[in-house]
This record gives sequence, C-alpha cells and structure tokens, in this order.
Amino acid sequence: MPARTRTTPTTEPAREDRSVTLALDRARTRGRDQLRVLNPRIIGLLLAIVAATAVFQAKNANFLTVANALTLLQSMSALVILSMGLTFVILTGEIDLSVGSIFGLTPMVTALLWVHGIAMLPSVLIGLALGCAIGLVNGFIVTRCDIPSFIVTLGTMNIVYGATLLISGASSVDPNYPASGKPVPHGQYQLFRDFAASQVISKLPSQIWWFLGTAIVLWILRHRTIFGFRLIAIGGSVESARTARVHVSRYLIIVFVLAGLFAALAGMLEFSFLGSTDPNAGQNLLFPAFAAVIVGGTSLSGGVGTIGGTVIGAVLLSILDNGLSLIGVGSYTQLIFVGGITVAAVALDRWTTSRHQPGVYRV
Repeated sequence: MPARTRTTPTTEPAREDRSVTLALDRARTRGRDQLRVLNPRIIGLLLAIVAATAVFQAKNANFLTVANALTLLQSMSALVILSMGLTFVILTGEIDLSVGSIFGLTPMVTALLWVHGIAMLPSVLIGLALGCAIGLVNGFIVTRCDIPSFIVTLGTMNIVYGATLLISGASSVDPNYPASGKPVPHGQYQLFRDFAASQVISKLPSQIWWFLGTAIVLWILRHRTIFGFRLIAIGGSVESARTARVHVSRYLIIVFVLAGLFAALAGMLEFSFLGSTDPNAGQNLLFPAFAAVIVGGTSLSGGVGTIGGTVIGAVLLSILDNGLSLIGVGSYTQLIFVGGITVAAVALDRWTTSRHQPGVYRV
C-alpha cells in the first residue's frame, strides 16, 4: 500500500495567526523607522533650534549665558513632561484636552489637603492618584460609551477647571500663608521644595533631573516595549490591531491614565519649584503642549510619533518663547509665532501622509 501523506488543512485560526504576525510586524517596522537618527523631521527641528539660537544670540548676548540656559531648562521641564504624556494619547489617534486642567487641579488639591492637616506625602500621592482617576474616567467614557475623545475631554477640561476654581475660591494657595487652614510644618515644606528646587548633581535644579529621568523612562516605554509597538498598531489601524488580538479598549484607557498621571506630575513639580499653586496653572500650557507634540512629528491621525521628537519640539518652542522675550517681543506676538508654527507642522503632517496615501486628504 502506498504511504499516505498527511496534510494539514488551512484553517481560520491559522489565517488569524498570520494576520496577527503581519500586523505586529508592520507596527514594529513603523516604530523602527521612526527611530532613525537621520529622520528628516528631527534633522529639520535640530536645524531650526540652531538657527533660532544663532538669531537670538545675535540680538541679545545674554541668550547663551549659563543663567539663561538654566532658566530655559527649568521653564520647559513642566511643558516637556506634560507633552510626553500627551504623546501617548495622540499616538493612538485620540486626543486629550483635559491635561492642562489636570495640571492645575492636582497641585491645588494637594495644597489644600496639606494646609488642612494631612501630611505632605499622602497629600502628594492623593494628587497624583487624582490625575490618574481623571484619565481613567476619560478612557472609560471614550471606550465604553463610544464618544469621541475630543468631546469627552472637552467636557472634563471644563469640569476639572471649574472644580479647581471652586475649591480654591479662584485664589492661589501658599502652604506657608494659607487663607484657610494653617501653615504647614517648615520641615515638610522644605522637603517638598527640594523635590524640584534643590540643586543636586552639577548644581542643576532637581526639576531638570525629573524631566530627564521621565524622558528616559517614557522613551523606553514607547520605543523598547511591546506596549509602544501596540500603540503604533492601534494608531495605524484599529481594525488591524484588533485582528492582531490587541485589546484596544484596555490600551486606550491606559494611555489616558498615563496622560493624567504625567499632567499631575508636571503640575506637582511646578508647585514644588514655585512654592505655591494657582488655579489657572496649566491653562496656558495646553496649546504649547499640543504644539510640542505636533511639531515634534506625532501625527494627529495616530500611528506615528516619537518621544524624542516631542522633547525636541518642546525645546524649540521654549527657545522661541525665551528668545522672543529677551529681544523684547510681546506675549501676544509670541502667540502668533507659536500658532503659525503649529499650523505649519500640521500642514506638513497632512502633506507627508497624503504622499503615502494619495487622495486621503484631498477634497
């Protein structure tokens, strides 16, 4: 009798396995492409930084002094941390407008708890947990109620900002001289200030080391873990991600929680550095944060973006803000500059995407 050849029929699970592999491979390839050192967008941003630095130094010799460099690094720390958290949301094709309000609410809650008798560390942890909770609510509503993230976070932005004004009486809070409650213990206050204002390594303010440490951690999370590759897959195509058995809703909730956490952390470090907190803190940071993410190369459509690009985008915007102030350009004119740069970055993003997907953005 001739030997029988045993064949394995092609089954649906086998086809699904191949789809899973292909989808994740595409995400990994896209992620590796974005890591290229010679990324044209990154090169363009670095050249813009060099050009802006040269112009501002020519206009004002104080621009490249050590004192101004430290001021620049300190002022951009909160913006960079806020922007990096926001990057994860935009990578998935979603948006979070509430991060600026979270930036203001969490240190305010911490300050009020502190002056009313709760110790410093529990107050800080409650503030950070509150930021996570707001992000969790955003993610839950977006995924479970199927409401666009723009609408959800527009609502929570106003709710959170209104709550901040309500609990603070629209007034700033200084833990040493509170309008209500009692002054906090001096030792706790000094320890809290040391989180961001002390000089630790190379006499650099600790706020700068917080920003660098956060950037390293988030860079690894985005570029060296399966978590980051799956975010790229979700942003590139939700259906492909689902085909690859990625739990899309779970990852969306996680990125909103991360955005809330890092908005809270940025607000807390700003509170620590200044020694007081204002209910309007963060309201002027929302647009620069989005601008930093977009200018840094993260696509509003999702699926494209790097932590390094966001950091460089924030550096460029901070240099423009600092330099324009030094040469006497008013704050209103600075808004025009930032707005123009942001629109140009979005136009470049759309043009670049349309080259890869002809006709997508044509009316």
